[in-house]
Amino acid sequence: MLAANRSLRLAIYAILAAILYLPGLGRPALWEPDEGRYGEIAREMVISGDYVTPRDDFELYFEKPPLVYWAEAAAIQIFGVNEFAVRLPAALFSIGQVVVTAALAEAMLGAPAGLFAALVLALSPLFFGFARFATLDPALAFFLAAALGAFYAAARKDSFSRPSARRWLLISVAMLALGTLAKGPIALLLGGAIALAWMAIERRLRQVAQMPLVWCLVIYAALVVPWFVLAEARNPGFMHFFIVHEHLERYVASNEHGWGPWFFIPIVIGGTWPWIFFVPLGWSAMHADDGSPERARDPSGRRAAARFLAIWFVVIFVFFSIPRSKLGSYILPALAPLAIVAGYGLVRMSALDAVSRRRLLAAVAIANLAMAAVLCVFSQLVLAPINPELGVDGLLIGAVLAGGAIAMYSLGRAAPRVPYAIGAIALAMLAAVPLTARVREDASSISTYRKLARTVQPYLAGDCTLASYRHYVQSLPFYTHRRETRVEYWGELSEVSLPSPGRSSFLIGSDARLRQVWSSGACMILIVNDGDRKALADSLKPAPVVIGCEGKKLALYNGALAPPAGAADCLKSETKN
Repeated sequence: MLAANRSLRLAIYAILAAILYLPGLGRPALWEPDEGRYGEIAREMVISGDYVTPRDDFELYFEKPPLVYWAEAAAIQIFGVNEFAVRLPAALFSIGQVVVTAALAEAMLGAPAGLFAALVLALSPLFFGFARFATLDPALAFFLAAALGAFYAAARKDSFSRPSARRWLLISVAMLALGTLAKGPIALLLGGAIALAWMAIERRLRQVAQMPLVWCLVIYAALVVPWFVLAEARNPGFMHFFIVHEHLERYVASNEHGWGPWFFIPIVIGGTWPWIFFVPLGWSAMHADDGSPERARDPSGRRAAARFLAIWFVVIFVFFSIPRSKLGSYILPALAPLAIVAGYGLVRMSALDAVSRRRLLAAVAIANLAMAAVLCVFSQLVLAPINPELGVDGLLIGAVLAGGAIAMYSLGRAAPRVPYAIGAIALAMLAAVPLTARVREDASSISTYRKLARTVQPYLAGDCTLASYRHYVQSLPFYTHRRETRVEYWGELSEVSLPSPGRSSFLIGSDARLRQVWSSGACMILIVNDGDRKALADSLKPAPVVIGCEGKKLALYNGALAPPAGAADCLKSETKN
């Protein structure tokens, strides 16, 4: 039975989300490149004491604002330099978004809708995955959801001149300001566009004059401006790079992570599986006539709420679909409105007539069985050759989805047993979604280098140089606590300031210079892709010794210490590859 007290209900949702997201949070190694990059930036803030200028490998890094770095740095100071501390802010922001989404669903559609909206969001595969991944998007998604929820609370008062409405508006602006500090002015752009578009459709644009615009500007500026002013003062040219290059040029011209406009369609479907099938039911139920003629005129009614949620989703989906540069995490801010609509669809399941309910459940069951079959085939043909344990993981997830689908359909054919049917699919997702954490651990050799870092750590005594050849392993400085010299590679670290090779001791600009440094007698460990090892082995003198490997990378050493036990296996693995 639902708790009678709203605050208690929301607290329960927060506790359950924490139980879902926090256990084992620090077990997997940092994934390349994002987790290694953001963890290292936070670590360097802690050891340098400079919380104004973000640095990666002690080079200026102005791609993103600092709020998430600050949160990670605070966690590092409390819990130490480890994976749990780096991922904790993402988990906490995700827990917060579950609570905010539930609260907004309650305000729009009642307490049962809040419960199911929290369930849908918390157990959506994409949301769960990034709740346990150190990146900036969970923070943006949380602040945007909080801002839009506060705006909706203000808009329900009919007039923005009421004191309570004005307070909610100021809270909304504060959330947009924090979102700006989390990922840039995109928070203000998206939040403002959604609010204004909804007001235009509701024919309420004239009410903008009732808003405390001056106070909104003051609060936004007070939270956002100080860091930007300090960053520009300490790093002249920062504002031009941040606004023009990182936002405007990247949006219209960047081909990094290039995908077509269709990219987010499968991401949304797979990322909200299987709850996406209940969105049409929730949408139609929000527009159903319940005998209240005033509903269509009431801005706080279900139809107005439905339009608000639709605009929220569409604006974000379209905005991120336009540029070629796309990542799956970009769509996270659009999941909350889908969760609310799908949650209301689950609430209305019992009210469906028997034929419609069975058809819906049959469609969900068939889709889940098909997905289970695809996962089983994929796991054996693609994952198992990489790692047999990955093949087992895929089979387990497929089996859980299939079992949940069959149980849901069997239980849900009778109206009184619909809650049991929902419980069956929820339990299936509760089992399947955490299995993805196991998949991530079993796939660690694909894009993590904690093992390699631990292997080379004993060889980095004194002034021994840690270097990488034509790439930059983001997590190595985090794990080794040593700066990484880059050989013939700048990447994104060159975009703010490009020191010449002659002035930087952390850039080796040519193979000739590498051979000179390698043969100078100074200790060096060089991280290379296995495809480059043979050519380097032929050109470097003294001949490099392989001291470790992980995935496709090997550690070459020019010193006198003996390689660790098992290092010879790296060459055997290379031959197999």
